[in-house]
Amino acid sequence: MGISNRLLGKKNVNGLPHIEAVRPSAALPGGEVRIIGSGLSPQELRRPRVRFGSVEGAVLISSDDFLVARVPPGASSGPVVVSTNGHASNPHEIRVAAPIAENLHPVTSPALDAEGNIYVTFSGSRGQKVQVAIYKIDTNYNVKPFLGDMMNATAIAFDRSGQMYVSSRHDGTVYRVAPNSTMSTYAEGMGVATGIAFDKSENLYVGDRSGTIFKIARDRQIFVFATLEPSVSAYHLAFGPQGDLFVTGPTTSSFDCVYKIDPHGTVSTFYRGLGRPQGLAFDVEGNLYVAASLSGKRGIVKIAPDGKASLEVAGSGLVGLAFAPGRSAVLATTNAVHRLAMNTQGLPLVSELPA
Repeated sequence: MGISNRLLGKKNVNGLPHIEAVRPSAALPGGEVRIIGSGLSPQELRRPRVRFGSVEGAVLISSDDFLVARVPPGASSGPVVVSTNGHASNPHEIRVAAPIAENLHPVTSPALDAEGNIYVTFSGSRGQKVQVAIYKIDTNYNVKPFLGDMMNATAIAFDRSGQMYVSSRHDGTVYRVAPNSTMSTYAEGMGVATGIAFDKSENLYVGDRSGTIFKIARDRQIFVFATLEPSVSAYHLAFGPQGDLFVTGPTTSSFDCVYKIDPHGTVSTFYRGLGRPQGLAFDVEGNLYVAASLSGKRGIVKIAPDGKASLEVAGSGLVGLAFAPGRSAVLATTNAVHRLAMNTQGLPLVSELPA
């Protein structure tokens, strides 16, 4: 009898559509989400209708207990509703990232200064000279040119004093950029310089995608910190709460890993099983967020300290992210920047010196 009741519950005997969950519960426009419930399949093999607020989305796969839908352009955070046979389901909340700047070309994560201004690159193809290399997006989401005289600006990082540093994969140089947009050379000879990050002692680490992680001390002495498998696009760097450096670097494999490098330069594999992992960031609880594919689904993947991975945000074209004030995140795709309320507190990128 118990089994029979469960089966009847699964079939939703009242015939009305019902949503139990939406996974993941956040997405970019164009991202694909799985809606789980019952009574989601209309009669006569017709597709159900799915509305994200007032905008209808495309149904890609449908069955009685789940369907896959694409979040449409113009959708915003709010209720998703499934309609079948003239009946609407209960509303279920979904968070949708809002675009704040378009027609850009970031190749890694954006960066935020202490005031919450966002900086993002227009990197261009290798050797391409662009009119504006870095744009500044203020807290009112006004987009303004910030830096023009740099070839292939790649990654941006700030030190504790708020000084900006930018890598160029064109000439293997890390530049220091003043608030008035004047720049000077900070370190040269970094190979194909891509991701950069500061540790707690303000040493700067630079990823040369051809296979080297460099460490630049505060007196500008340069050391080879670690060697890795070369990447086909870029290394992306972020420090975890315990002082370990985490690195992604896409290869030709569809089963790439996240590396963990301890303060002594010892390399280990933190997680393996991502497709084209790119920009990454930590929250204050030690969870790692990576722009990557997990089990063929693209978006932001959350990896807990114990190594358990799940898709946190659905969306294609993502190259990186940065946590922002207000428990939100700034998400970068290959041509745009979005903001998403994630209810997640990001780990400060440069913390106080250890006591």
